[in-house]
Amino acid sequence: MTATLTRPAVADRTASPVRTALRTAARWIGALAGAVALFAVLLLAKGVDPVAALTGMVAQAFTGPSLEQIVIKATPLVLGAMAVVLPARAGLTNVGGEGQILIGAVAGAGVGLSVPGPAALPLMLLAGAGGGALWAGVAAAMRLVVGVNEAVTTLLLNYVALDVMLYLIYEPWKDPHGSGQPATRPLEIVQRMPLVSGTAVHMGIVVALLVAVAVWLVLRGTSFGFHLSVVGGNPEAARRAGLPVARLILAAMLLGGAFAGLAGAVHLAGVEFKLRPGLTTNIGYIAFLAAWLARHRPLPAVGAALLLAAVTVAGDSLQLDSGLPAATVNVLMGLVLLAVLGWSRHARR
Repeated sequence: MTATLTRPAVADRTASPVRTALRTAARWIGALAGAVALFAVLLLAKGVDPVAALTGMVAQAFTGPSLEQIVIKATPLVLGAMAVVLPARAGLTNVGGEGQILIGAVAGAGVGLSVPGPAALPLMLLAGAGGGALWAGVAAAMRLVVGVNEAVTTLLLNYVALDVMLYLIYEPWKDPHGSGQPATRPLEIVQRMPLVSGTAVHMGIVVALLVAVAVWLVLRGTSFGFHLSVVGGNPEAARRAGLPVARLILAAMLLGGAFAGLAGAVHLAGVEFKLRPGLTTNIGYIAFLAAWLARHRPLPAVGAALLLAAVTVAGDSLQLDSGLPAATVNVLMGLVLLAVLGWSRHARR
């Protein structure tokens, strides 16, 4: 009799996660379908056939070269998303990924311009991470010393970082042998990120995935990750429990900035090879969306980064085939974000 009663209970316990996963997948699909439906309405309002436009986007995304471009574009997005995910665990909102990526690229370029040969690459990555950490540290210090919200300071520092880069490429670092455009001289071939064999994808994707896994492990299985969660949940309770709240906040922001700075250095050494206007193409802001899409979870943020990279690459067909502005793809990204966040709020209720 006992055995007869326990078997269904065990079956229910094992089946429950499967049912939950299926319901979650169904809701995600529904949310994304709703975003696509709204986007189709907007396309109709612009006089564009939504079926042809969306079909062209899918076809564009799944060609061989486009798949490689998706991975290339996702690489800095993954690192930029980690720059949001880790501070968020401590209750911090890092909107400064764009500026930290720029400063990381500037620091990496400084090393590349001054250190010749292949030894420059690892130093560029370290300098990029260090530059991003210092830039985020400014916002952390203002939060801890004068109580200014880090969301405001990190956002404003993005514009300061852009001005720093523009000054350098218009003045002291401008390539004297270039075409006259504001840019540094290109990195040497040996200073660039190596490619994955037989593809156009550079090894930065390996760096990004290793960082994502490391963040997941730290947040999931270390006392540091647990302490960040306590601070994010209730800073006052954490303080009364004896946790070094200020030190944890500073560490979270410095690490987040380091990930974003590393993204800038990787993007410089893997794709751009020189500083120029429009270097980041809003990588930091798109990475912020990826982190929010994943609800600040490290491994799902990798998938969100790939999704947004795919939307970016596929969106080229909207401009080429449908004659729509390049910014149209940003509308689709915003609709996807709103749909997923709206579903998440409904699911919590």
